[in-house]
Amino acid sequence: MRTVNDALVDAVDRLADALEALSHRIHDHPELGYQEVRAAGWLTEFLAAQGFRVERGVAGVETAFRATLETGAGPTVAILCEYDALPGLGHACGHNVIAAAGVGAGAALAAVRERLPRGRVLVLGTPAEEGGGGKVRLIEGGVFRDVDAALMVHGWDRWVLHQDLLGVARVRLEFSGRAAHAAACPWEGVNALDAVIQTFTAVALLRQQVRPTARIHGIVTDGGAAPNIIPEFAAATFYVRAPRLDELWELERRLLACAEGAARATGATLAARRQDAVYEPFRRNDTLLGLFRENLRRFGCPESPPDTEHLGSSDIGNVSQVVPTIQPLVKIAPEGTPIHSRAFAEAARGPLARQGLLVAAKALAMTAFDLLADPGLVAKARAEHEAR
Repeated sequence: MRTVNDALVDAVDRLADALEALSHRIHDHPELGYQEVRAAGWLTEFLAAQGFRVERGVAGVETAFRATLETGAGPTVAILCEYDALPGLGHACGHNVIAAAGVGAGAALAAVRERLPRGRVLVLGTPAEEGGGGKVRLIEGGVFRDVDAALMVHGWDRWVLHQDLLGVARVRLEFSGRAAHAAACPWEGVNALDAVIQTFTAVALLRQQVRPTARIHGIVTDGGAAPNIIPEFAAATFYVRAPRLDELWELERRLLACAEGAARATGATLAARRQDAVYEPFRRNDTLLGLFRENLRRFGCPESPPDTEHLGSSDIGNVSQVVPTIQPLVKIAPEGTPIHSRAFAEAARGPLARQGLLVAAKALAMTAFDLLADPGLVAKARAEHEAR
């Protein structure tokens, strides 16, 4: 007798070409955060054709969506999609694969609707992961309020079940001084660029006093108008990252102290403000990871150990703070291919991307089914989440 898992696998295989075509279409038309109008449209059209009830523009975010498949009172499992691109690099983070895998898992579950336990499957479109904090806006808009578990995958160069993510705060520092002729009367000026340079120098010295898991890095965004004018305005943007929120706020405080000291030393005035949403650290959930691991074993994918050197940040961390969440890493590129590179963007349209997409869709669908079939697993995942 064929199992539901067999049926889920078959459903993804039947849709394999359509899912790859959808992934390629998104890849070929990259859109930045909150501008993903075409990608959101293609994804919602696909889900509607599979029998999902689709809501567009949820939480007041034009390119966000919620697609619902409901079979009665029971657990609610959300499968998340990302589909924004990077400026200048396109889909060098493989979000086209994430999106196609998410809707593929939803489509597989819709194909076995008559055999689904009671509950709800949500496929959520979450825009603007690359700095815009789309998931944060969806959390604030109540989209995750009744979700019992959230599942998504991310492209990588290996199969890794869990990767720690750092919290990140983005700070813009603006220094104002006074313009003067740089040769004729430089003593009449107050050099705002000097304050920026001193901030970078202080931060460089600060780095040896922070933990190895923390990160602090920045760029100069405004450095003056011309060499013969003392810059009256200069600015920089810094990211600070840490594995715990208390460490993140302390590192941000120390960054601001560096900037304030530079302002005092040069006579400039400082205006500091956070940019975008704060991304919170990723909270691990071994209950959900165990389910995904068991389902992944069916496909013979070799699991690699976590990579503790290449640490990033994502708004999936914010989701993990409010609901049990996983984001396994899926091999879509040759090992050693750096993410956010042109090589990774090319790989996200290649044969490994197709293979990873289809396996991820199957494992996501099977894991969602496990949770619907056994509310005790949902309760166990929630208890672990609360304990952490």
